[in-house]
Amino acid sequence: MQMNAATFDKIEKEDIPTLKFPDEEVLMDNEKIKERARELNRALLLGNLERTKIQIYFEDDTTSQVVETTVWGVTDKRVILKKGIVIPIKRIHQIKI
Repeated sequence: MQMNAATFDKIEKEDIPTLKFPDEEVLMDNEKIKERARELNRALLLGNLERTKIQIYFEDDTTSQVVETTVWGVTDKRVILKKGIVIPIKRIHQIKI
């Protein structure tokens, strides 16, 4: 399935804690999952070294969202943004740097 950025609504990072995230994976292709992991690690390096903002395209339980932010941390299950805000990695479609 090709991602269409026009179908993603902009959201402020401060609004992410109000969202509900299902446990299901949004990507069905193993190569896309590996690519997402590589891009997250790259975003983490850029965030920590240069404070570079990136776009994260993700899905909650009802809508598709995009947030422009700096990645502060990445665990095996979550992306950590400023102020401890998290997005489950399984819910991320794409990262644009």
